[in-house]
Amino acid sequence: MYALVTGASAGIGMEMAKYLGTLGYDLILSARSENRLEQTRRVILGRYPDRSVHLMPADLSRREECFRLYRDASALAGDDGISFVANNAGMGVYGLFLETDLEKELDLIDLNVTSVHILSKLFLRDMVKKGRGVLLNVGSCAGFMAGPTFSSYYASKNYVVRLTEAIHEELRRAGSPVKVSCLCPGPTDTAFNRNSGVAVSGKQISAVQAAKEGVDGALRGKMIVIPGRKMPIIVTASRLMGEHLSTRINYLLQVKKAGPS
Repeated sequence: MYALVTGASAGIGMEMAKYLGTLGYDLILSARSENRLEQTRRVILGRYPDRSVHLMPADLSRREECFRLYRDASALAGDDGISFVANNAGMGVYGLFLETDLEKELDLIDLNVTSVHILSKLFLRDMVKKGRGVLLNVGSCAGFMAGPTFSSYYASKNYVVRLTEAIHEELRRAGSPVKVSCLCPGPTDTAFNRNSGVAVSGKQISAVQAAKEGVDGALRGKMIVIPGRKMPIIVTASRLMGEHLSTRINYLLQVKKAGPS
């Protein structure tokens, strides 16, 4: 059985790939950098030499690359199809909305939103036909609120969370055995913040923890998986505050995260 992981060259995606390998999945790994994917493959094969690990580099901010990845992964898996899909690839753009680079934000929308939408629809159609499979979309706790100074990222993750929730309910009501989940981590110790221009202080969970809780939750069919103990409380508190107060507080928190220019 095959698992496809996007954004598998580092962070949560790489740890998901490692963990899925321990669970017996053969792997299809995708990210922009083939060299970094190769490093991930070497680590997995060093631990589990009987695993099959295939690399499919792709820039998923381009629609045609999303369709190509679907075609190539499906062809490789053959009649058995892809059993587990982790839509993990994503990016962030930090800064005031009037000052951030529009082209970077459009790339963000294409990667965080459009690619997740395309791959979810295409692979889910196959899974439902076969009557089995797991889809895990990687959202964020940002997907439950607005994020001044990180507005496009928060908005994109709202899309991922709400889309996944809706699909989960549609399949539940249809009686489908296919499982659909959304992993919503809070601050996690990866290169994401640095790449997004964000400086984070305070305790973060590990990428290993986020990946394991996400995969385990998806295999159980849990709709929303918020790893760790602190973030579920914060998300609940934010909802109780209401939109206006939550957004004002988020501004005060986010504006402190400006990284070095």
